[in-house]
Amino acid sequence: MARLLSVNVGRPQPVGRQRGNVVKSAIAKAPVEGRVRVAGVNVEGDDQADRRVHGGPDKAIYAYASEDIAWWSAELGRELGPGAFGENLTVEGVDVSGAVVGERWRLGTVELEVCQPRFPCFKLGLRFGDPQMLKRFTLAERPGAYLRIVREGEIGAGDAIAIDGRPDHGITVALVARAVMIDRGLLERAASAPALPGGLADLMRERAA
Repeated sequence: MARLLSVNVGRPQPVGRQRGNVVKSAIAKAPVEGRVRVAGVNVEGDDQADRRVHGGPDKAIYAYASEDIAWWSAELGRELGPGAFGENLTVEGVDVSGAVVGERWRLGTVELEVCQPRFPCFKLGLRFGDPQMLKRFTLAERPGAYLRIVREGEIGAGDAIAIDGRPDHGITVALVARAVMIDRGLLERAASAPALPGGLADLMRERAA
């Protein structure tokens, strides 16, 4: 059964240094107990350090699969738990990277819409203490998914996840990530998903041209 394993939140805090400067990020997230409010562009208790590139309606909630976390645990030779990749929702039984752009998730009293993959920045490397992590994450093609909030409400660990409204275009978040980061030949097709954020779709079409 598809279900929510944990809701994870975090506040900006130092994660390392770059060029001698302290870098802050909210990528270090930890599970919270009880019902959690989902409204506006955030999960209650969560925040972003740099809102120019993080957060907002099209990056309101980040989801990652526990199955992918287990894969990374084996790949990196270290135990990783919920929130390891800075995700707000650690889920089980959902192929998050295989989610179709525009599909809807219903959990608790909330409805979410899959809208784009994650394109991590250098802070992922700082989080894992590995400057190659950004490249490894890209090549692993397990990007996870950002979701926009369609209906506000509350969620909590253990909630069942129902997936419906899946578009028939078949463009997944993994395909979008592959088009942008690995295979430019896929850009035009991937950019055609109607639920993609307009700015991202426009950028993909420009690169395709």
